Amino acid sequence: MKNVKAEDFKIVEKVNIVDLPTSHDLDASKSLIESELRVLSKKLGALQNTMYAHAKYAVLMCIQGMDTAGKDSLIREVFKEFNVRGIVAHSFKVPTPLELKHDYLWRHYIALPARGKFGIFNRTHYENVLVTRVHPKYIMYENIPGVDSVEDITDDFWEQRFKQINNFEKHIADNGTIVFKFFLNISKDEQKNRLL
Repeated sequence: MKNVKAEDFKIVEKVNIVDLPTSHDLDASKSLIESELRVLSKKLGALQNTMYAHAKYAVLMCIQGMDTAGKDSLIREVFKEFNVRGIVAHSFKVPTPLELKHDYLWRHYIALPARGKFGIFNRTHYENVLVTRVHPKYIMYENIPGVDSVEDITDDFWEQRFKQINNFEKHIADNGTIVFKFFLNISKDEQKNRLL
């Protein structure tokens, strides 16, 4: 099986998602890959127990991807060896009426893992600059001062959101949360096959 290096998947510059690969050839059988996943999952589970005992850091796994990309399957398979007391998964759907009474990052902030725990965000705070950018009318439900119509949602508005998200991530990292970000990219054809 090919050796996979994390740095091969690091995004270090602005990219167009259409240009990114949607699969990775590991040059191995499915059974070998599944066997390796079990070994790595057990190692992660053991590391989680150590981290839980030390209670100094938290880990946040941010998993983003298109519908049918496999976010739920990834969570189920990778984290099945974890002690359930040390892991909390949150699946962020459409904001609830209570969540809409707060700023858009509030629901993510209150879902952060405590020190010693792993947190998983299935869909993430990035939805607030992805989905809402495609459908800016959703911003209107947030009842933001100074945003009275879709026309008020300007490039400056989005730049401010990007800055707020970066500040949010810096704040939690500065306070002991190790953040990992994953985007599961699938082709339009594969997505169509999975939907049919």
